[in-house]
Amino acid sequence: MSLVQDTIKLLVERRRWLILCLLLPCATIGLYAQTQTTVTGTVTDKETKDPIPFVNVIFAGTTVGTVSDVNGTYKIHTTEAYTQVQFSFIGYKTITRNIKAGEENVLNVRLEPEATVLKEIEVTGDNKKERYRNKNNPAVDLVREMIDHKRQNRMSSYDYLEYEQYEKLQMSLSNVSDKFKQRKLFKKYKWLFENVDSTSIEGKVLLPIYLQETLSDEYYRKSPEKKRTIRKAHQKVSFDDYVDNQGLSTYLNYLYNDIDIYNNNITILTNQFLSPIADLAPTFYKFYITDTIKDVTPKLAELVFVPRDAGGFMFQGKIYVTLDSNYAVQKVDMTVNKNINLNWVRELYIQQDFEKGDDNKYHVVKSRMRADFGISKDRGGIYGERTVSYKNFTINQPRSDSFYEAEEGAATVLSPDQNANEEYWSHHRHDSLSHAESKVYQNIDSLQKMPSFRRTMDIATLLLAGYKSFRWWELGPVNTFYSFNPVEGFRLRVGGRTTTKLSEKLYFETYGAYGFKDKRWKYYLGATYSFTGRSIWQFPVKSLRVSYQHDMKIPGQELQFIQEDNFLLSFKRGINDKWLYNDIWNVEYLNEFDSHFSYKLGFKNWKQTPAGGLHYNVQDNETTRVIPDVTTTELSLELRWAPNEQFYQGKLYRIPIPNRYPIFTLRAIGGVKGLFGSQYNYQNVALNIYKRVYLSQFGYTDIVAEGGYIFGKVPFPLLAIHRANQTYSYQLQSYNLMNFLEFVSDKYVSVNFDHYFNGFIFNKIPLFKKLKWREVMTFKILYGSIRNENNPQYNTAQFLFPTNADGVTTTYSLQKEPYMEASIGIANIFKLLRFDLVKRLSYYDHPEVAKWGIRGRFKFDF
Repeated sequence: MSLVQDTIKLLVERRRWLILCLLLPCATIGLYAQTQTTVTGTVTDKETKDPIPFVNVIFAGTTVGTVSDVNGTYKIHTTEAYTQVQFSFIGYKTITRNIKAGEENVLNVRLEPEATVLKEIEVTGDNKKERYRNKNNPAVDLVREMIDHKRQNRMSSYDYLEYEQYEKLQMSLSNVSDKFKQRKLFKKYKWLFENVDSTSIEGKVLLPIYLQETLSDEYYRKSPEKKRTIRKAHQKVSFDDYVDNQGLSTYLNYLYNDIDIYNNNITILTNQFLSPIADLAPTFYKFYITDTIKDVTPKLAELVFVPRDAGGFMFQGKIYVTLDSNYAVQKVDMTVNKNINLNWVRELYIQQDFEKGDDNKYHVVKSRMRADFGISKDRGGIYGERTVSYKNFTINQPRSDSFYEAEEGAATVLSPDQNANEEYWSHHRHDSLSHAESKVYQNIDSLQKMPSFRRTMDIATLLLAGYKSFRWWELGPVNTFYSFNPVEGFRLRVGGRTTTKLSEKLYFETYGAYGFKDKRWKYYLGATYSFTGRSIWQFPVKSLRVSYQHDMKIPGQELQFIQEDNFLLSFKRGINDKWLYNDIWNVEYLNEFDSHFSYKLGFKNWKQTPAGGLHYNVQDNETTRVIPDVTTTELSLELRWAPNEQFYQGKLYRIPIPNRYPIFTLRAIGGVKGLFGSQYNYQNVALNIYKRVYLSQFGYTDIVAEGGYIFGKVPFPLLAIHRANQTYSYQLQSYNLMNFLEFVSDKYVSVNFDHYFNGFIFNKIPLFKKLKWREVMTFKILYGSIRNENNPQYNTAQFLFPTNADGVTTTYSLQKEPYMEASIGIANIFKLLRFDLVKRLSYYDHPEVAKWGIRGRFKFDF
């Protein structure tokens, strides 16, 4: 019995092992089936080594996959036993790579460009090839539907709209290497590098140096159109001791402009880019439907777009379009081509997300723009990111007219939460800060308290702005310390001004100069009082300025953003011997409003004494009477309106940030005879209008129109002396081949055109495209005349026009023929220089004129 039992037991045990052996493979297969396969990596261009965004990455033979992000990185996973991954993107050859199922795979691939794909899409059928065309192209048909529905999909389609907006703008040093950190210059700042961020952007080490955040409520009314912003909280890193903090914020916001994909043109980094759904987009872009997403409602079409001209100011990327009656944008990821004619920018990415609202329309809920700037590809640079998010939409709920029509100042006044603490921000931010971002306010504040940093910034300010600070006093500008001219010979000048360390309200400025040829001292002293309690440079200004100046000037020379005694302007063409000694008392009251309307009231007592080759003479019968000087007293009113004006406040000038809005300036001057020795009664009225006209892919044109009229009998020094330029610097608002004091008028009208093609032509020429040169073209025309009562040829009581050493007249009235000049030029040489070949088109018979000339100027642009 025992033997039988043992045998049965043995059979049972063997059966268990047999069953276990039979089940083990199945169990292994089941276990294997549940093991996850993960594939991660980066897709780059085989030739340029640049990352490729929006590449389709799928498991071969399936529809399971993803797309690479804007940095070319991707990640896919599955529990199936797939062993191959396929990579495909328009313009590149499709490749397939093997992977190990059930494991974590790192697969970095390089795609080989296939030029013919971007040049034409070949469809093989009946042995016939078809080029890419818009006709009968479903992708283009879809784009046209999007264009037709743009108006209804925009935020401005609502009669009333309200939402909360959160904006974060961050700037960082990028590619901060260990070698960079170990430099002797940064020895004392090692603690700062503990705040680097290597997680936000893969492959980049970032050191945040600037951060600003704004939380606001936005209100929009369609008819009559009105926008109002109420800031609820605002904070930013401050560099007030060294830069215009408000202007810096304005400039950065201008570079990282608001993006509306439904606009025909999108302004970014001072340039206009054509939107992929602009009205003319099918003319400039190629479109391909690469996928249809059916597991969402409504269904989405994945639409890839690439520019026809890789060097044009256009985007490339993907748009997800709703396949319903709205044809709205649900998501957009786009970048720019690496060959684009864009300065300093190594990478530029834009992402926008839209969500369906209660009205079944899609609203933008998040917009993110990232740009990496640098001189070379791999070295350190500046990385900037602006993120704007929107929530709490309220649609078509009107408010009172008085709310929308509140004064401009009320539209941007901070609410009581303006001094919100970190607790407030942590509850109200739409996006949390990274660890590195959260430390930037404290770190920069600590940095500015370090003596070594302040010394470094002082040196930088001296080199860039021309001033050396001594706390309450600034010495400069250094580029005027030395100059020369035919009258003064060698000229030395030294000066400076007070800072807000002395007073926020009261500001003094002075200089002294000495000419070693005329052996005369020149000087200036001015004082300005601010009625706002803020700095006189902080907009809006409300100030009173009083000054006295005893110095020299060239009649008719009016320069932009540069001092007249700048050393570089000492070099001039032709004869330059007609100068003035000026004694000027000036009193000005300036009042600016938040609407960028301003008025200026002025009092000016001006004594002009001719110098050098300039003389004031009157012909009495056959004798010539010499007039030693002319004294006038003027009362003036200037009205200026610059809607939506933006600018950066420099140490000397407000540097405008151009936009599409015009600028109007109206000046009215009245000379009062007998007031403080004034010798003449007259009235002078002038209107100047500036407008930038954007022409999308064809660049933009700056147009300046001006007209003026002088009432009364006056000698030529009080006429309109037209702006001439005999320096080798190209002056935008001057006539660059007109001699000083060559033309005067008592009535005139002028129009200047300055067109920037932004590489539209040069991008089609291989060598110029590689150099990233840009073409410019200008044309200037001036009509004017002098009434007989002011013309010495008809009125012998007037001053004779100046003559040269040979007795030939060198000052003229414009006749029936206008003065004209034109130029063609090359800009963006070494990304900084512009040179124009200028041609004078009229009045060749005047003495000492130049028919041709080459002029240059510096211009920093993106």
